[in-house]
Amino acid sequence: MKKMTEAGRVLAVTESLCPHCLAKIPARRVARGNHVYLEKECPEHGSFKVVIWRGEPSFESWSRPKIPAVINVPLTRVERGCPFDCGLCPDHRQHTCTAVLEVTGRCNLHCSFCFAGSGGGAARDPDPGVIRGWYRTLLDAGGPYNIQLSGGEPTMRDDLPGLVSMGRDMGFSFIQLNTNGLRLSREPRFFEELQRAGLASLFLQFDGTESEIYRKLRGRDLLADKLETIRLCGELGIGVILVPTVVPGVNDHNIGDIIDLALEHLPVVRGVHFQPVSYFGRYPQPPSDDMRITLPEVISNIARQTGGRIKVENFRPPGCENALCSFHGNFILMPGGTLMPTTRHETNQNTSCCCTPELAVEGSRKSRKFVANHWSASRPVPVQKSCSCGGGGMEEFIRTDSMDLFLARAKTHTLCISGMAFQDVWNVDLERVKDCCIHTVSPAGKLIPFCAYNITDSQGRSIYRGRAD
Repeated sequence: MKKMTEAGRVLAVTESLCPHCLAKIPARRVARGNHVYLEKECPEHGSFKVVIWRGEPSFESWSRPKIPAVINVPLTRVERGCPFDCGLCPDHRQHTCTAVLEVTGRCNLHCSFCFAGSGGGAARDPDPGVIRGWYRTLLDAGGPYNIQLSGGEPTMRDDLPGLVSMGRDMGFSFIQLNTNGLRLSREPRFFEELQRAGLASLFLQFDGTESEIYRKLRGRDLLADKLETIRLCGELGIGVILVPTVVPGVNDHNIGDIIDLALEHLPVVRGVHFQPVSYFGRYPQPPSDDMRITLPEVISNIARQTGGRIKVENFRPPGCENALCSFHGNFILMPGGTLMPTTRHETNQNTSCCCTPELAVEGSRKSRKFVANHWSASRPVPVQKSCSCGGGGMEEFIRTDSMDLFLARAKTHTLCISGMAFQDVWNVDLERVKDCCIHTVSPAGKLIPFCAYNITDSQGRSIYRGRAD
């Protein structure tokens, strides 16, 4: 229930973690104007406040109530409570949509921001037998699910094609590679091996259309490598999702240009997935609010930087994970450059976006199906044949009345624009962790919600990453 305090309007109470000792502590979401903050207090280390929402669409309109899923095959017991019993535990509220398998800790870059690099040195690569066991665990836990092979940089493994084919042989029909694309751009034969093994999609690190952005975030200019990787995806029939890490003052001005580039490369590029920067590793002092960009700010930047071709109301909260975790919008590029949105969100200030709770398990199923269908390469659309107007010969064409054209373009020229706000120790909300549907498979074969797996305290110490048990 909402109530007024001297510090603002309390929207909800939740739980979080102390950034310094990782103790579970009470927290609340507090509104001041159109800004919302997560506020929390640790008895030992004091109070913390971090912005989690700024601007439109409004925080309250974005809620999407769900009926929690039941974890049918929990792999751990509830002892200390979220987030210390992950596995998944019986108290988790959402099934797996995407399972992340970290097949190496090695990398060929030293980026300013990295989930995997926050926990220290790289351990030895897991051998294929261990990875087969991870696949088996996912099947036993209710899979097959969508798979993302990650790292480190997974292309550091020469046997990566074998890991893809192993998963396909075991029944995982959608396998995606989370990569910076450098090796793929320089070794087309290796890329071809991955395609023959059954790779469906690339989740390609792509921070902008300007060389200086890569120099700041990745240490050197990588733009030509990224564009070559996209070109090769087109040759090989592999779908690609562009994944920008959005950092204020570095590339938040470039959001519209990234979308324009994606549209220019349809139907090879299937989507753009913006990730507002999160802070992992050693941060003894809280990152200031001007170092953060929130989901509504990304949405507003999209609308402004695309000149109104895309509007704020074209985006919706997720059906799978917690509403505060992400947004998505789907668009069809029509001939002549018109963008037709196929999603819409009503931003009534006085009501939530959905009055009737939906089944979380149904959201997971739909999300898993959507990703598999729309993040893979598009298939050619069969065209209707008819005699040409001049007679003598046949001409292939798609009828140009609006419905036929719309349906044809929907199969080949849909662009998914989405964003996901991963949590760090400063802004983690355990209600969101409980609703997570992106699960990292730990070395011991447990399923850990992605943010919980990657969280580090202010000195870089983690709860799960780097643990063998």
